[in-house]
Amino acid sequence: MSFLKNAWYVAAISTEVEGDKLVSRKLLDTSVLLYRKANGEAVAMQDRCPHRFAPLSLGKRVGDEVQCPYHGLRFNSEGACTHSPHGDGNVPERACVRTFAVLERYGFVWIWMGQAQDADESRMPDYPLLENPKPTAVGHGYMHMQANYQLIVDNVMDLSHVDHVHGPLLNTAGKLSPQKPPVIEEEGSLLVRWEWQQHPPMGLFAPLMPDPEGPAEQFVQVKWSAPSNMFLTVGAVQGSRDYDKGMISWDFHLMTPESETSTHYFFASLRNFMEDDADFNAAKLQSMIDTFKAEDEPLIAAVQAEMGTTDFWSLKPALLSCDPAPVKARRRLQKLIDEEAGLTSKSVPLSRVTAQA
Repeated sequence: MSFLKNAWYVAAISTEVEGDKLVSRKLLDTSVLLYRKANGEAVAMQDRCPHRFAPLSLGKRVGDEVQCPYHGLRFNSEGACTHSPHGDGNVPERACVRTFAVLERYGFVWIWMGQAQDADESRMPDYPLLENPKPTAVGHGYMHMQANYQLIVDNVMDLSHVDHVHGPLLNTAGKLSPQKPPVIEEEGSLLVRWEWQQHPPMGLFAPLMPDPEGPAEQFVQVKWSAPSNMFLTVGAVQGSRDYDKGMISWDFHLMTPESETSTHYFFASLRNFMEDDADFNAAKLQSMIDTFKAEDEPLIAAVQAEMGTTDFWSLKPALLSCDPAPVKARRRLQKLIDEEAGLTSKSVPLSRVTAQA
């Protein structure tokens, strides 16, 4: 398996990279150093000195430059070696560090893992809700998972699992599994949506609804864009089918591969209710992360361990009526990876999915 390099991935929550901190994070099997210059601009470079390959993150800041902890070579934000304390100070031609294009948007630092000169800002996901949200109504979070990122994408694209995996906070009363939601294919994205009535409403909304024990019309919609970014809209309303009059939570699930079997899982969440309550905001985000850690994460990690591979199709999975959305996302991503590598797509035909579903 290979990764899609010419794409934007979340490298960090913006607040993780602050002051003089040197932040090291492995992304797509590459160690990356993140830091900020004095003017606040984020910098990303390979976390490896070209001399003896020491992690630069173990070194120190010298102004806007980074000094290697091993032999004192110093590098600027463009990756050029600006100082050598050895001999006559001559800098070898190979004494340079690869740098990456970065953009800061939506409360995250994003990185383009392909060649910096190929970075295409137009391929950044478009999330206008996160452009200027009310600070008391938005939160950002992070989890590390021992699983291939596509398994996590599968999990979010097929929310029928909520009927069987989740407890009171996200309980859907078994209403999702019987559905066969259509998958809407758009250029660069896939969209899948479930609608149902639930009595009482799911725990996320029930305590704040006019009738916490009464029936509610509910929906959840997932929009996927390559390589592994998902935008969820979850809503509930009572006494109407007009969801705009109800409670809505917008949640962003953004996966960045660390390696083939581990993933950085970034979250952002905002809502249209109790927007001025910062304490509620923090509690809501933490509750969602705690729920995922307790209910989804152990199961997905166990799946990865049992599979023993990242080649999903080599295991010849049985496919169900809930599988078209995650399978289409896998096919779309593999096509992009193959095109980037100049290969012929080896994606699984959708006919296999519909035939078995």
